[in-house]
Amino acid sequence: MNATTKSAGPTGPTGDIRDTRLADAISERYLSYALSIIMSRSLPDVRDGLKPVHRRLLFAMRQLKLDPDQGYKKCARVIGDVIGKYHPHGDQSVYNALVRLAQEFAVRYPLVDGQGNFGNIDGDNPAAMRYTEARMTEVATAILEGIDEDSVDFRETYDGEDKEPIVMPSSIPNLLANGAEGIAVGMACSIPPHNLEELCTALIHLIKFPNATIGKL
Repeated sequence: MNATTKSAGPTGPTGDIRDTRLADAISERYLSYALSIIMSRSLPDVRDGLKPVHRRLLFAMRQLKLDPDQGYKKCARVIGDVIGKYHPHGDQSVYNALVRLAQEFAVRYPLVDGQGNFGNIDGDNPAAMRYTEARMTEVATAILEGIDEDSVDFRETYDGEDKEPIVMPSSIPNLLANGAEGIAVGMACSIPPHNLEELCTALIHLIKFPNATIGKL
């Protein structure tokens, strides 16, 4: 008499299985994705007014000693350091971010002192990064001032081989001075630029009179 055996059917998933409404699961994952986009590239940090790519650009330029009183270096060198060490994204998008920081018609207080063709207000494109050169402005050094004095926390870079600042010390209110625009998942920001002298006057008044009204400021 021949014995017959039944093949085992597919086994179900093991581990922590939860019954969750589809709407709740989608909402939770959408929020996680949105926060990831916000934190990683889309919106500036209110503490220094910089998006991650701008922060990494300035930090890389500081590491290259591109201070206002020093010589220029090719933008290609700066971009190479940024995408190689801190920001593993496309070189052209990072270069566009650097170019914008140098355009007086794009930011009220430029953070990059550019040499060469950095485009114009009519929409003409800048020259390729191998032709243009850059260094930091005095405003950029004010944002970086005190970074070696344990004033901010650092974290590991994406590959764990180096460290980068989580936020800049920023001795000036850069977010209000230069303003900001950004579109993330589910939210956006649009902050106009302000006169730096007027900002400092308002801040001094707010320190003296903590309950000052917005109208008074």
